[in-house]
Amino acid sequence: MKITILGPAHPYRGGLASIMEMLARTFQRRGHEVDIRTFTLQYPALLFPGKSQTVATPPPADLRIRRCVNTMNPLNWLQIGRALRRERPDFILLKYWTPFMAPCFGTIARVARGNGHTKVLCQIDNVEPHEHHLTDRPFNRYFLRSVDGFIYMSEQVHRELQAYTSAPALFSPHPLFENFGTRCPREEACARLGLDPSLRYALFFGLIRDYKGLDLLLDAWAQLKRQGRTAGRRLIVAGEFYTSKERYLRQIAAAGLGEEVLLHDRFIPDAEVKYYFSAADFVVQPYKSATQSGVTQIAYQFCTPMLVTDVGGLAEIVPHDRVGYVCAPDAGAIAEYIDRLFDPETLGRFSRNCIEERRRFSWEAMCDRLTELYGQFAR
Repeated sequence: MKITILGPAHPYRGGLASIMEMLARTFQRRGHEVDIRTFTLQYPALLFPGKSQTVATPPPADLRIRRCVNTMNPLNWLQIGRALRRERPDFILLKYWTPFMAPCFGTIARVARGNGHTKVLCQIDNVEPHEHHLTDRPFNRYFLRSVDGFIYMSEQVHRELQAYTSAPALFSPHPLFENFGTRCPREEACARLGLDPSLRYALFFGLIRDYKGLDLLLDAWAQLKRQGRTAGRRLIVAGEFYTSKERYLRQIAAAGLGEEVLLHDRFIPDAEVKYYFSAADFVVQPYKSATQSGVTQIAYQFCTPMLVTDVGGLAEIVPHDRVGYVCAPDAGAIAEYIDRLFDPETLGRFSRNCIEERRRFSWEAMCDRLTELYGQFAR
């Protein structure tokens, strides 16, 4: 098949770009012709909360990536749509994670599929965004009704999708992030990160936004400290703040956690991810809302046990008492299960079970589902 992937890719950073590149590689290994169209402008600087949207590393030599999409220029959208209409790929695969992309992606999709041949498929992360705006519903309506079929990764997303469209939709769980490498010895990981290997570590990882519940985790850690259950233990918070950092610093100071909470407040490059997941005893995702999360799939890649809250689709991916624990999004519950997770026997059992559970999450399986979805239109 001739496939065009449209969405984040090098030089744009983060998990979304990694996902699109891994899908492209998997389709290429199957003998398909694949090209990626990514952004000349993804977000205007005023709308981007981080420090940088891109990386300075060389582009991957095994992929054909063209920077040509400007999310703020309607004339560009028409130009890209017309080019794709002429090129007639069998399908265009879009990644959708925020209504901000809807005008751009919806216009390109509508123009491109006007050739009567090209189908538009979408791997969708979120329908309703975590932070809401008045434009969300009309923007979602415009984009979602331009798509022929969807791959979703949690039942919550599927339910929300059905409120907008009756287009075919298939489930495929989030694959592993194999691009981050494999687990390394804990001593090496601690040395790389400047950590004391005699201490035990819980990890909060990823971009820091209010819905991810870092405040709940800090409250939980403060409870454990008051109960005398944090001796020899530390909490690593690794990620760039996409919200006000000061409120969390005040919370840490008020609870007297300055020595126990280790802030690595920056974007974590791909090459360093393995050190965090190899040094940590377990990962905590104390989210207040969620659909699915790439952090769980990174944890599976490194067989690092997890504590997640019972929101969105997290419990679908993390079976309770098998690879980790699922608890209520409540500081007391989080504290209780953090204490349980520091048990070496429990950690060993969960880590071993990760080896079995992670077999569900492959790029081959997701490409199979995309091919199956396209097959519904190609008969």
